[in-house]
Amino acid sequence: HTPVCSLCACSKMRMAPAMMLWLAVCLCGTWAVDKSNFKTCDQSAFCKRQRALKPGESPYRALLETMELTNTRLTLQLINDKNKVRLLLELYRLQGNMTRVKINELKPLKPRFEVPDVLIKEPTTEPMSLLSQDENGVVLSLGVESQRVILSARPFRLDIVEGREVLMSLNSRGLLAFEHLRIRKDTFSYKVTSTVASVWDNVKRVFSSQADPEAEKKDDADPADQAEPEQTAKEDEKDEEGMWEETFKNFVDSKPNGPTAISLDFSLPGVEHVYGIPEHADTAKLKTTENGDPYRLHNMDVYKYELYSPMALYGSVPFIVAHNAQRTTGIFWLNAAETWVDISSNTAGKTVFGKMLDFVQGSSEKPQTDVRWISESGIIDAFILLGPTPKDLFTQYASLTGTQSFPPIASLGYHQSRWNYNDQEDVQAVDAGFDEHDIPYDYIWLDIEHTDGKRYFSWDPHKFSSPKEMLQGLKDKKRKLVAIVDPHIKIESSYKLHDEIHARDLYVKNKDGGNYEGWCWPGSTGYPDFTNPEMRALWVRMFAYDQYEGSMDNLHVWNDMNEPSVFNGPEITMIKDAKHGEWEHRDVHNLYGLYVQMATADGLIQRSGGVERPFVLARSFFAGSQRYGAVWTGDNIAEWDHLKISLPMCLSMSLAGIVFCGSDIGGFFNAPGTELLVRWYQASSFMPFFRSHAHMDTPRREPWLHGLDNTRLIRDIVRQRYTFLPFWYQQFYHSHKTGEPIMRMLWLDYPKETATFAIDDEFLIGKDLLVHPVTDEGATSVTAYLPGKDEVWFDIHTFKKHNGGQSLYIPVTISSIPVFQRGGSIIPKKLRVRRSSACMEHDPYTLYVALSNQKTAEGEIYIDDGYTFNYEKKEFIHRRISLANNVISSINLAPDAHFTTPSWIERIVIIGATKPSKVTLKAAGGLESQLDFEFDPSVSVLTLRKPGVNAGEDWTITLK
Repeated sequence: HTPVCSLCACSKMRMAPAMMLWLAVCLCGTWAVDKSNFKTCDQSAFCKRQRALKPGESPYRALLETMELTNTRLTLQLINDKNKVRLLLELYRLQGNMTRVKINELKPLKPRFEVPDVLIKEPTTEPMSLLSQDENGVVLSLGVESQRVILSARPFRLDIVEGREVLMSLNSRGLLAFEHLRIRKDTFSYKVTSTVASVWDNVKRVFSSQADPEAEKKDDADPADQAEPEQTAKEDEKDEEGMWEETFKNFVDSKPNGPTAISLDFSLPGVEHVYGIPEHADTAKLKTTENGDPYRLHNMDVYKYELYSPMALYGSVPFIVAHNAQRTTGIFWLNAAETWVDISSNTAGKTVFGKMLDFVQGSSEKPQTDVRWISESGIIDAFILLGPTPKDLFTQYASLTGTQSFPPIASLGYHQSRWNYNDQEDVQAVDAGFDEHDIPYDYIWLDIEHTDGKRYFSWDPHKFSSPKEMLQGLKDKKRKLVAIVDPHIKIESSYKLHDEIHARDLYVKNKDGGNYEGWCWPGSTGYPDFTNPEMRALWVRMFAYDQYEGSMDNLHVWNDMNEPSVFNGPEITMIKDAKHGEWEHRDVHNLYGLYVQMATADGLIQRSGGVERPFVLARSFFAGSQRYGAVWTGDNIAEWDHLKISLPMCLSMSLAGIVFCGSDIGGFFNAPGTELLVRWYQASSFMPFFRSHAHMDTPRREPWLHGLDNTRLIRDIVRQRYTFLPFWYQQFYHSHKTGEPIMRMLWLDYPKETATFAIDDEFLIGKDLLVHPVTDEGATSVTAYLPGKDEVWFDIHTFKKHNGGQSLYIPVTISSIPVFQRGGSIIPKKLRVRRSSACMEHDPYTLYVALSNQKTAEGEIYIDDGYTFNYEKKEFIHRRISLANNVISSINLAPDAHFTTPSWIERIVIIGATKPSKVTLKAAGGLESQLDFEFDPSVSVLTLRKPGVNAGEDWTITLK
């Protein structure tokens, strides 16, 4: 959450007077984002500088005589003909139909930052072979069918082709740029002393050689002559404003290393639709940026963010997905510095009529999207994922950054939160309210006010004097609590955590070497250097039960403000010239939130002796954050448009691997009307993370505070979520194993169906449920697109059958949320809803079987203990349930696994069925029996009652 907008509220937070004044001046009375607090591209010196470069012939050429090719790696020098600086290109063919391109300075003055800890391992390489070479370039085989890399020398360009089709081109628009490290000219002019005079003489001698008209020939003639450092670049390069120092408002970025920006363009022939690069409050399909700012990736605490904007938000994943009816590809730009992404398209300006005219007249113009990445520092490290199918793409990306962590099943239930529940009695009253109104929940949350003066890992001694008693009360009901632990530490000599971090010198430093201090909720604040493994290890130990006093095993954690948020910093975050060991904050900025969540998750795992799976929510994230927990869409507003935008925001995150996503139900700021609140509950109940959360200045909004009718509506919504928990859990297991999204755009499962490509107001859960939330005020109908011309879809409430490949008009009331089950699927549910997910652990299953046009269906059941890592030891049940030729069967998908469950199959509901004459069950051991059944001809639903078979055993049911 962001700073409050009330001096009254501020006064409750024990803040220093200066802090209160700052909050009052900067934030009070602000009802939307103050865009002046955040840079545009023109205000970001490196973005403005790079964007001033227009497409044209690249100054870079490849020095083919420097090429070295091993079995799996090509290296080659590139030279910039304008400044004679040389770069080193590395090209790798990776296992799984991927290509990696790295570009760095050949001889940098000092090492440039390369992102650690994001890749789960060094990618496995595969052989490349040289097909041809001449003075114009080389052709390499990528080993997959007819895939090749064509490297053109003058100007430098890479094309990845398959057969005669170009899949992707690099530097085809000539926008490769690499600002080399150099010595500042005024350093040469005014700061040279006698102790370095000989060095200066050498540098002048090198500059003289650059003026020699034969120098370039000498360079080309002798590739080994590369000993000179990169400050040998021509002196006629002009320094531009912001290259060596940059000011934004009153903040000065000293830029001790000077300009270090990098840029590269990628062209995608045949592509009109690109997605990804979260987090932005925008449509899932990315828009062209030619007439405005590029999309920005720079993790920041944005107050009441603006919708349909390329502005940066809390998290950044530099992964873009391109799709057309023939292929799905991706680009992963592994860089953690501030990054801007420009998107252009040759079809963007065309009207529908213009496109129709092209079709009628037989236009030969092929659509193309161009993507340009601009980062402030680091190196170019780009992974090209060649699909070709969506499933292949997610497998490829998961092989690089990992899959979504497998969460405890309780975290898939309902979460009740606000900033803040007042005290232990308030927590107990809210907990009792859920029981009184027969509404299940799994987690209640505590925000920053539960701590002792904003000292994390502590409890307010007056309001939360007996935290274990409170936790035990929840545990007795099989419920849990989440407490906030933020990464800004109160600077106070009596605070144990601060004292230890300070004593061990583990705070982020300022440019002068002292501890960096900023303002956040505690007042004067230190920021732990989470890039340091020693700091992460200290943080991990803080979660031990003997360190985090009052904690128990049913206490889980969320990390807010981990961008990091610095109230008095530039753009409400950390100054870029702060230091993390040898690296500047500018190099690692977008990694900070990932490291915080990583250390927190590791802390919860280690406190349990490595037994229990953690639940950790974080606001800030980067590529790979999916390995550590969940995220949410941040500080949204109680407005209909914010409800609408939550869908494409989470769909975009899911495409980029961040699967466990949700939004604050009802909006964090302001007070939702009852209709908006009910609609938000409906939409969120079919999103992976299901939490209500609100600002401290908003009226209380527990589910029973909005009138009897609305209480009933919300109760039904939450209870419905709990019936689907077995399905959600199976989907998370599948995603954990494969990397496939759970909440997903329709085109992922219907990749050739162009009508699905831009749809982001409805979504699939796995491949079997289609959800179209109602997101318009006063809506009496929605129009949902049902994909798949050969598919059938069944309304889960009425069982009415609809054909796929059509837009369906659907009347709605306030109790409606249109959800459809795909014909040909089987979904497991538990219909005995209890107070929490743990109370339902051993309850029986009901199988919902929706028949395809071919009268077949298939689904899965996954069962384990719900919270430990024992599934990694093969302690689980994984079975396929299928119906074909009038026989339903349960088949073991993991014969080497071992786990038992008392859960049994209570009911099987077959939708789209015909009435049988009899139904025979054959259970494990060969025992046969007749089953009772009911058939409703009005909806063609057959219900088989009490098969009574164990959910983990083999069985068959024959319909005759």
